[in-house]
Amino acid sequence: MEVPMDVMTRVPVREQDPQVRAANFEEVCLGYNAEEAMAEATRCLNCKNAQCMKGCPVSINIPAFIAQVKEGNFEEAYHIISESSALPAVCGRVCPQENQCEGKCIRGIKGEPVGIGRLERFVADWHRENVHTAPIVPAWNGHKVAIIGAGPAGLSAAYYLATRGYKPTVFEKSARPGGMMTYGIPSFKLEKTVIDAEIQVLRELGVEIRCGVEVGKDVTIPQLREQGYLAFYVAIGCQGGRLPGVPGETAKGTDIAVHFLHEALADETQRMEGSVVVVGGGNVAIDCARTAVRFGAEKVSMVCLESRETMPAAKDEIAEAEEDHVEICAGWGPQELLQDESGHVTAVVFKKCLRTIDP
Repeated sequence: MEVPMDVMTRVPVREQDPQVRAANFEEVCLGYNAEEAMAEATRCLNCKNAQCMKGCPVSINIPAFIAQVKEGNFEEAYHIISESSALPAVCGRVCPQENQCEGKCIRGIKGEPVGIGRLERFVADWHRENVHTAPIVPAWNGHKVAIIGAGPAGLSAAYYLATRGYKPTVFEKSARPGGMMTYGIPSFKLEKTVIDAEIQVLRELGVEIRCGVEVGKDVTIPQLREQGYLAFYVAIGCQGGRLPGVPGETAKGTDIAVHFLHEALADETQRMEGSVVVVGGGNVAIDCARTAVRFGAEKVSMVCLESRETMPAAKDEIAEAEEDHVEICAGWGPQELLQDESGHVTAVVFKKCLRTIDP
């Protein structure tokens, strides 16, 4: 079936029905099929001075890989992406393309930008589903490197080192690798099987990952030096949170976003009762609110300082949250959390912002 085309608008991406997805943690976005991906790729102008590449933190050759998708050469597109990205299936799903590559897309000046993230996701998924040969492992150059932390930074470092002949070992104190990808991003945005598949590629390249090992406690840097490690890369990430700085913020029944997500995603069968208020307007706040919906909360509200138009969360995610019946209250800031005699939160007092605060 031919995909209807309007070069000014993106090829629509298939998604779970909102009435169905609000009760499960399966991925909301179902991605493009081959026909849809090739149709979207034809919207790329193949700019000689590609602004999209300037917006990409790892400088993927975006016009080149999209040109291959346009011709149906999906595996070649994957190799082009892999020259610059260690985790293409992950990045295609959760990178903030709206403010990076797609935000620079020339096509987006008079219409919708090319769906670069959607195309990257398609290419990575196509490779995972259709190519089953192990990657070529370079000869070892004799150097061992210890990487502390198996989050995106640590895994990316391990990937690039392995492709250059080094022997990297990643030490991770948690039970599973992936860092905030595993413990901070809900499965409805990034399924754990996708993360596992990306990590398996690293293992096939010769990367060793040791989970349940905390450097400094279970093993020390001097001990690792004795084991032959010549260099160390510290990639422990930012796993803390920030309180709003208002009275009552530590009342029972409150939580910091990263902690809530860590605990929630460890058991996605949990249930919540009553109303939930999420303070914040970014993607993490969106994740918390949509997770609460899936846990069965009766009412979920997001309250943020910014206006609806300047919320830092991705526009697609804001729209999806509202489809999931999350109420968004823009332009309000927390003033105080009220609590009962037992110290449990009973209400949140907000104040109207006098002016819009840009992200």
